[in-house]
Amino acid sequence: MAYLQLQKDLEKLTSSAQLSNAVQDVDKIINLLTAARERVAAANDPHTTSLTLTKLQNPIKEELDGLNSNLKAVYKAQNEFNKSLKNAFTKAKGTLPTEHDPMESQSALINRAIAMHLLREGQFGVASTFINEAQPPSETARNQQSRAQLSPSTLQPTSPHAETPTDTIITDADIPSDLTALQSQALQSSFADMYSTLSALKAHNLLPAINWARENCIELEARGSNLEFELCKLQYIWLFKGPAVNGLPNTPENGVQGAIRYAVENFGRFQHRHLREIEQLSGAMVFCQNLNDSPYGPIFDISAAFEEVAASFTREFCSLLGLSAESPLYVAATAGTLALPQLVKYTSMAKAKGTEWTTANELAFETPLPRSMMYHSIFVCPVSKEQTTESNPPVILPCGHVLARESLQRLAKGSRYKCPYCPSEGIVKDAKEIIL
Repeated sequence: MAYLQLQKDLEKLTSSAQLSNAVQDVDKIINLLTAARERVAAANDPHTTSLTLTKLQNPIKEELDGLNSNLKAVYKAQNEFNKSLKNAFTKAKGTLPTEHDPMESQSALINRAIAMHLLREGQFGVASTFINEAQPPSETARNQQSRAQLSPSTLQPTSPHAETPTDTIITDADIPSDLTALQSQALQSSFADMYSTLSALKAHNLLPAINWARENCIELEARGSNLEFELCKLQYIWLFKGPAVNGLPNTPENGVQGAIRYAVENFGRFQHRHLREIEQLSGAMVFCQNLNDSPYGPIFDISAAFEEVAASFTREFCSLLGLSAESPLYVAATAGTLALPQLVKYTSMAKAKGTEWTTANELAFETPLPRSMMYHSIFVCPVSKEQTTESNPPVILPCGHVLARESLQRLAKGSRYKCPYCPSEGIVKDAKEIIL
C-alpha cells in the first residue's frame, strides 16, 4: 500500500510541480528587460529612459511574484514527496562497514560507467567535462595524441552494406577503458542520433525511427528483430486514426485512405513473416466507422504503443552499438538500492554474532531483484545444495535428472553411478554438461 501511495504522490509531483512555469517567468523577465534596453538605446534621451524604467516596474514586479509563486509550489510538492518517501521506505537499522571499499581498485570502471551513462542520456557537455576532470592530466595529454589514431567504427551501428558478418556484436568490455576515447565524435554522434529519434518518438513522430530501422534492416533481421515492422505497423495505425487523433494535416496522406496508401507502399516486404498481422490490419477497414467495438479494437489500441516501441528502439540501437539496452550505472544503482536493507540487516546480525561471510563473489542471502534484472540462469544442485559454477557445471544424466559434476563424482563408484532420484544406473562419461 505504501508503494501505491508513493506512485500516486510521484504522479502528483510530476503533474503539479513543474519548473517549466518558473523558467517561462524568467524568460518573460529577460524579454522585458531586453526590450527596455533596446528602447533606451534607440532613443538616447534621458526623458525616454526615465519613462521606460517607470513603465517597466509593474510588469517586472508581476513576473517576479509569479516566479516566486511557482517556485513555492515546486518546493511544497518536493517536501510532500520527501515525506512520502520516508513513509514508504523504512529506515534501515544499522550501517555498512567502511573499513574496506571493494570498489576502490575499480575506479576506472566506475568512471567509464558514469561517462557512458551521461553520453546515453545526451549530456555530451557534462560527459566531456567529467572525462577531462576524471582523467589524470598526464594520461589526458598522452591519450589525446593517440585518440586521433583510434578507429571509432566499432562504436557505431554497422552499415547495411558493411563487409563484416552481421552476427558480429561488440560487448561492453570492447569499449576502451581510456575515458578520452569516449569523447570521439563518432560515439557522441551515435548517441545524439538515438536521443533525437527518441525525442521524435515521444512527439509521436515515427519517421526518424523507421528510416533508421531501414538503414540497419540487415542487422536487425539477422538478430530476429521485428522492430521495422512494428514501427511501420504503428505508423499505419496512427494514420488510420485520422487527423482528429493524430493531429496531422487533413490531406490524402492521412486518414483511412492515407493508411491504405502507406500499407501498399510498405507492407509488401513483410508478407513472408507477418502476413496474418497484415491481414488483420487490412480487415479493420470494414469497421473503420466503429473500430473500438469491432474484433480489431485491441489491435488499434495504441495507448502504450509509443512507449513500447521506444523501448524496443533503444534496445536494438544499443545492441548494434554492442551495449546493453539499459545503462549499467542505472542497473547497478537500482539493484544496490534494493539489496541495501537486507545487506544492512545481515551485516548487523553477523557483527552481533561475531561471524562473517567468507565466500568470495557471492552473497549470504538472496536479493529480491525483479525479473528484468536477472540476466543469467542459476542452477542449484539438489544433492549438494550449492550453486553450480564454471568449474563445477551442471550435468544431465541419461534418465533426465540434473546434478552438479562434483556431486556426480562423489556419488560414483568407479566409473558407474546410481541416480539419487530414480533407480537408473549408468556410466559417468554418459552424463552431458548442459549450458543454461
